[in-house]
Amino acid sequence: MPRRRWLVPLVVLVLCWVGWAYPAAADTGAVLRTRITGPITPVVADHLADGVREAEHGGYRAYLVELDTPGGLDTSMRSIIQSFLAAQVPVIVYVSPAGARAASAGALITFSAHIAAMAPGTTIGASTPVDLQGGKISDKVINDAAAFARTVATQRGRNVEFAEQTVREGRAVTADEALKLGAVDLVAGDRGELLSTLDGRSVVLADGRTVVLRTRGVPVVDRGLGALRSVLQLLADPNLAFLFLSLGTLALLYELASPGHLVSGIVGVIMLVLGFVALSVLPINTGGVILVLVGLALLVAELYAPGTAVFALTGAGCLLAGGLLLFQGPFRLSLAVLLPTVLVVAAGAVVAGRLTWAARHRPVLTGPSLLVGREVTVRRTDDGRGRVMLEGAWWNARRRDGELRVGQRVRVVAMENLDLVVEPAEEAPDE
Repeated sequence: MPRRRWLVPLVVLVLCWVGWAYPAAADTGAVLRTRITGPITPVVADHLADGVREAEHGGYRAYLVELDTPGGLDTSMRSIIQSFLAAQVPVIVYVSPAGARAASAGALITFSAHIAAMAPGTTIGASTPVDLQGGKISDKVINDAAAFARTVATQRGRNVEFAEQTVREGRAVTADEALKLGAVDLVAGDRGELLSTLDGRSVVLADGRTVVLRTRGVPVVDRGLGALRSVLQLLADPNLAFLFLSLGTLALLYELASPGHLVSGIVGVIMLVLGFVALSVLPINTGGVILVLVGLALLVAELYAPGTAVFALTGAGCLLAGGLLLFQGPFRLSLAVLLPTVLVVAAGAVVAGRLTWAARHRPVLTGPSLLVGREVTVRRTDDGRGRVMLEGAWWNARRRDGELRVGQRVRVVAMENLDLVVEPAEEAPDE
């Protein structure tokens, strides 16, 4: 009993301290905005989830997402939708500018917002799942996606039938058609018109609270991806991933063919690392990855069996087939990138193989006999012995009689125990 007497005041004190240390977010009178252009990837999902949290804790009146996407990963889409459905701040998705689209995953993300808006000249829909392995989509997957679309549309009071049609039939409509169907809430020409039109509207948050939007003339705070996420999102491009892997291997081939330059080797390693980082944020086909790796290995093998170009041609075939299978759907590799890259890398492997063969069969161009008779300048001296630079290497030099001076011009007359025996050039006997 006595223990309870001091326990209750202690709890009250702690609660008061927590309330002082972590006060409720004050209304900033602003709207937090982010722009998403390109595929829906894990990078985008993390960015939007962080944006929801920042809008909640930063006291923003709404979180505005301006969207233009061809679609993306199902897992990333579901993660974003979960964040939007659970948001404690009004979320507005605005498909813009004119010519933009909210296709595939982008359509369901738009449906999941408290307010779904589109600019004139934009489209939405075509949410049929795509099999990343290149096969036919099973009814099980279609049914699951359709049920999810119905759930999202029901949650936000949108046209459930149309949401399901975007999945089962791949239906897509214009902004005006989407408005008539009840798939979106309004069509606005620009951001200013959007925020002015929304002023006074009410939305219900996840906790049941009704919030009246006050967005007319409010400042808009931009929230970018940040340096790291911008790089990762840039790398989430199948064309860049394939280029990095292919050209990185080609750079390493030239380093192996003519070692010592280092530049091509360093560039090759960096490009390969970037290529594998890109693969880590992209949906990939396992068979395509294996074919690409086998193709690259065969191109390297061309260095060790040059002449017939069999390894290079086989590697090019594997690289081409792997590139076609590597990515599917909105991440499909462009043929305008795939074909030239394969040709360049295959030709480069053949050339590197020939260079390696030529280097192995080139007559030896170094040795004592080739150094004798060469004239050099003494660069440094120590106790009468000198140091000279010859054929890109430092050599110890000495006279059989006499000492050497810095700047003295000498001629090599012999080599003994890896030391150059020299005489002053004007005194050296004719060879």
